[in-house]
Amino acid sequence: MDIIELLKSAFLGLVEGITEWLPISSTGHMILVDEFIKLNVTEEFWNMFLVVIQLGAILAVCVLFIRDLLPFGFGKTRQECRSTWNLWGKIIVGCLPAAIIGIPLDDFMEEHLYNAWVVAAALIVYGIAFIVIERWRANKLAARVAAEGVVPSGRPMGSHFAAPASAVEPTEGGDFGSITTLDDLSYKTAFGIGCFQVLSLIPGTSRSGSTIIGGLLLGTTRSVAAKFTFFLAIPVMFGASFLKLVKFFLKGGVFDPSGVAILAVGCVVAFIVSLVAIKWLMGFVRRHDFTAFGIYRIVLGVAVLAYFMFV
Repeated sequence: MDIIELLKSAFLGLVEGITEWLPISSTGHMILVDEFIKLNVTEEFWNMFLVVIQLGAILAVCVLFIRDLLPFGFGKTRQECRSTWNLWGKIIVGCLPAAIIGIPLDDFMEEHLYNAWVVAAALIVYGIAFIVIERWRANKLAARVAAEGVVPSGRPMGSHFAAPASAVEPTEGGDFGSITTLDDLSYKTAFGIGCFQVLSLIPGTSRSGSTIIGGLLLGTTRSVAAKFTFFLAIPVMFGASFLKLVKFFLKGGVFDPSGVAILAVGCVVAFIVSLVAIKWLMGFVRRHDFTAFGIYRIVLGVAVLAYFMFV
């Protein structure tokens, strides 16, 4: 077993764990990293690895939000159990557009769009979208402050100690929206966010980025948009991984001990890193907007274009 290949897999797991949850495109980064750090595997194994490694990342969501996701246990009341089942209904509805459109187009996307040029273009376009949307939200907040006399924290001016911190958390740091909790999220809005998730079929777009943009445009706070994005990933990633594994085996692929080790190392590292990345992002969105991610995407996209044009 080649230790170098395991180190490469660990690095790819690190990239996956960070970029899967930040709105900067995990698949896009993995494709770009592959230009410089190539696993010594077949093309069929690489295409499978690129998707199945996400199972490590999604397991982190299941662990961190297990109370939110399990409809029983943890001393939940009957109402809380119903609320959790309702949440799963919204998750399934939100996943329908990507399943209906993505499954038939999977082979086409893999053959024609998984390249550095498409990734670079998507990074730039959606980076600009993040900046534009956050400026639009900032203007809306400024108008709200002028019209209603509220500060960005969501509390009336002059009453800074009138409510406990938990009561203003959804709008802390200038975050605002008509949908401040997952319970407020309607099935119609969940389906709308799912339609935005379809955009992530294009590598470089970012699944989390497209769904967060959809959430913001449809009236959620940044916190709700990010959290619902995490939950939407569960069935999407499990489904995509199952599809890739089936295709891998149908094409004659086999798992030898080396392949199992490479995949296992990547998934474990992605899981550990995702635990940190998710906690960090949830804290970040309560205090900051997504402009910084937009700038990062544009800079990276331009750098990728320049590299492949002149090298």
